[in-house]
Amino acid sequence: MGIRERFTAVGAYFYLERPVRNQSYADLGRDLAEAGEKILARLQSKRMTEFNHRVLSHIIGIERWGQSRLRALLGGPLLQDEYNGYRPARDVDWDALIEQFRATRAETVAIAQALETASVGHAQTVPHNEFGPLSARAWLRYLQTHASREIYQVR
Repeated sequence: MGIRERFTAVGAYFYLERPVRNQSYADLGRDLAEAGEKILARLQSKRMTEFNHRVLSHIIGIERWGQSRLRALLGGPLLQDEYNGYRPARDVDWDALIEQFRATRAETVAIAQALETASVGHAQTVPHNEFGPLSARAWLRYLQTHASREIYQVR
């Protein structure tokens, strides 16, 4: 493992794994739901622009891609793909895009509940294309923090 990979792994541990080490999947699902409501409240006061559409479709695409990785821990196939195939089309109107975010976040919360029900072990990992192997808890944190951070670009 090279220096870049080691640095990335250490960063992923301190930013994604460590903060959630004592949280249950139910806790993380609740955090995702609450963060999703804040994002939806912010979106209600924003209007459709090409830039805003690009940001929100990026958030949705990343979240759907992460869901695919999390499903691998529930017995689904592990697809080694990029997020672009999960991103909504450019011609989706603003209200429909907001609804897609709502549905996507609800599905992420449902996956967190499924991980809890299935008692997926905290040592089980699935790869992230940049950060390497992440636990389900770290993936859930990644999806929550990514969306919560990126949404502030919407003007």
